[in-house]
Amino acid sequence: MKLGVMAALFAGRKLEEVAAYCAEIQLDAIELPVGAYPGKPFFDPAKVLASKKEQDRIKGILKDHDLALSGLAVHGNPVHPDKKHAANDHRDFVNAVKLAPLLGTDVVITFSGCPGGSKTDKMPNWVTCAWPPDYMAILEYQWKQVLVPYWSTQARLCAQHGVKVAWEAHPGFCVYNPDTLIRLSEQSMKASGLKGKPVLGANLDPSHFFWQGIDPVEAARVLGEAGLLFYVHAKDTELHPHQGRVNGYNDARPYTDIKNRAWNFRTCGYGHGHEFWKPFVSMLRRHGYDHVLSIEHEDSLMSIEEGLERAAAFLTEAIITDPAAKPWWC
Repeated sequence: MKLGVMAALFAGRKLEEVAAYCAEIQLDAIELPVGAYPGKPFFDPAKVLASKKEQDRIKGILKDHDLALSGLAVHGNPVHPDKKHAANDHRDFVNAVKLAPLLGTDVVITFSGCPGGSKTDKMPNWVTCAWPPDYMAILEYQWKQVLVPYWSTQARLCAQHGVKVAWEAHPGFCVYNPDTLIRLSEQSMKASGLKGKPVLGANLDPSHFFWQGIDPVEAARVLGEAGLLFYVHAKDTELHPHQGRVNGYNDARPYTDIKNRAWNFRTCGYGHGHEFWKPFVSMLRRHGYDHVLSIEHEDSLMSIEEGLERAAAFLTEAIITDPAAKPWWC
């Protein structure tokens, strides 16, 4: 297992500078943002897609600093009811799928997206309960008419290019927990007509599960049993019980309202200690995940450098790097 970073936090810096810094703090890998919400801070993916010289330049920078490319991040909403928004995010997603193998990775990280509640809606509609009956009708429309048709088509595109999609389960989007992720993968793969292993799976980010009351270790087990552990983000969450006990943890207050929110993203180790992270890493390995823990630093109490470096130091104590030995005692 290796340590990496989701590099969107370095927007405004050159890729060469970022790669040198990652090597300096002894990271093994980097996840590059290439569109939609994370933006395109290091290069224009469409131009790189059309230029072998640019592809070689980027691969050369990473090779010079002994960094593996763990994945391309293009978190967006390609099923947004605003057609322009959807088209832009879809274009970025397609570029990422085509570019990934040319840069040396087979993983594209994104969201499932969230459509409107009907064909006439202008904004996404995230359903959080089963009643009144209107909400079940919304889910019927979203899944049968939008999500499954869209992702079954993208599954065929991904299979064509040898790429896997790693959905980040995130509240606000239709895939927000293991159940919705597994169902969308199964239904979309079936509709795609593809045989064999699924190409639509999970980017397991525990930070979004903590405040939903989901145990990320159990989530890793369930997703692992489904064969959908494609990628992992390392991000922590600190719950604030004095708020949670009063208002619950479904908190839409701005992330800048640190003092009053019921939870906040934290650097790994500042929300949960090794009593969580070591069993989490062990469960990942138990189900065959031996790829990268990609640190996503969004701790508003720390600087970019301090938060990332503390996360890397903390996770170094948790990850398992060597191949497992045979049980010598038996």
